[in-house]
Amino acid sequence: MTGTTAPRKGGRWIERWDPEDETFWQETGERTARRNLVYSVFSEHIGFSIWSLWSVMVLFMSPKYGIDPAGKFFLIATATFVGAFVRVPYTFAVARFGGRNWTVFSAVLLLAPTVAALVVMEPGTSYGSFLLVAALTGVGGGNFASSMTNINAFFPHRKKGWALGLNAGGGNIGVPVVQLAGLLVIATAGATHPRLLLGAYIPLILIAAGLAYARMDNLAPVRNDTGAVREAVKDAHTWIMAFLYIGTFGSFIGYSFAFGLVLQTQFGRTPLQAASLTFIGPLLGSLIRPVGGALADRFGGARITLGTFVAMAAATGVVVFASQRHSLPVFLVGFVALFVLSGLGNGSTYKMIPGIFQAKALARGMGGEAAAAYGRRLSGASMGLIGAVGALGGLGINLVFREAFLSSGSGTAAFVTFLGFYAACCAVTWAVYLRRPVASALPEAGVEAKPQLTSV
Repeated sequence: MTGTTAPRKGGRWIERWDPEDETFWQETGERTARRNLVYSVFSEHIGFSIWSLWSVMVLFMSPKYGIDPAGKFFLIATATFVGAFVRVPYTFAVARFGGRNWTVFSAVLLLAPTVAALVVMEPGTSYGSFLLVAALTGVGGGNFASSMTNINAFFPHRKKGWALGLNAGGGNIGVPVVQLAGLLVIATAGATHPRLLLGAYIPLILIAAGLAYARMDNLAPVRNDTGAVREAVKDAHTWIMAFLYIGTFGSFIGYSFAFGLVLQTQFGRTPLQAASLTFIGPLLGSLIRPVGGALADRFGGARITLGTFVAMAAATGVVVFASQRHSLPVFLVGFVALFVLSGLGNGSTYKMIPGIFQAKALARGMGGEAAAAYGRRLSGASMGLIGAVGALGGLGINLVFREAFLSSGSGTAAFVTFLGFYAACCAVTWAVYLRRPVASALPEAGVEAKPQLTSV
């Protein structure tokens, strides 16, 4: 998706971009890449806040709204589904319109769900209207895909784990921030004033769009590569990584959206009590995501990912125990551990993506720079698909919670289901990426795997 020259005029377009050239990187590349990273993080942060808005709005919905817990879970699931779906077109919009240009547009687009929620958030509004507005907030989920694709093109392979982890982690923090803002409103004005929270985000959206317009750049060499997209779709590793990303990011976003409602429904917490706890897990999970990327840079993404899934299975066992004993303190320990571990796994799985495709190139006999270029090309094409499928994990979590509470009034059955899924993720990670090196799992490579390929 990137090269060194590609003439294109208009706006803030960079005509030459070659981050793997050490001289270029030290002289101009690193400074430019870091500047774009900063404003990408801020815009994506606001996008995540708007996407997760209904994890907070449901806490404001008193019995006067006439919506039961199952209906509230479905509102959250609707926002999750749309956010996952729009990630695919958002991924390819960066190459079509430019990273800066699309960041500005996608930030301004966040005004639509925010203003719409401002209008409908009151008792007496029809459930269909709430569903429509919840669906609109899904556009905030798309910001992640375009931001990650954009930043992936700015940084060299050796820096991607750190850069993508920081970009995603800074965006993920938008979830606990909007939840903290909701807590502030409930604690000061009460649970009958959701419009105060919504009104506060309108100027923040405009600031994000303005900063992106003034300070970000478009990379002219970045182009949509339909051949790379077709190759990525056909490659089994795209779908294997999407499956693993369901376990990491799907868990993070699904639990983030559902946490407060689970506390209210299963443990009888008031809106204020739930809001005072809801933000902790998403905050820690967001902050640790760059650490997951950095650890993957050093020790290999597959090793960190496998360790993460093993620990997530153990933490889920703690949550099942606490749910059966109705122990809120133990439940919180296990649930917060799940957030932290999913954050680590988010960073390590995204680091694996370019490494896998670069490993394939090396196994086919490509040289270092040619292999790196192939890795960038295929990873850029696959990231949108992987991100979209991974986000669907959040939809699955909320639907499983909905069914568990409908059938038994408890989330225990849901957590048992999640435990089984993490066990499957452990098996897949070990079998595909650790039992033998990546390249040896690719019959088309036709060569013996090299030991260094195990560092994926």
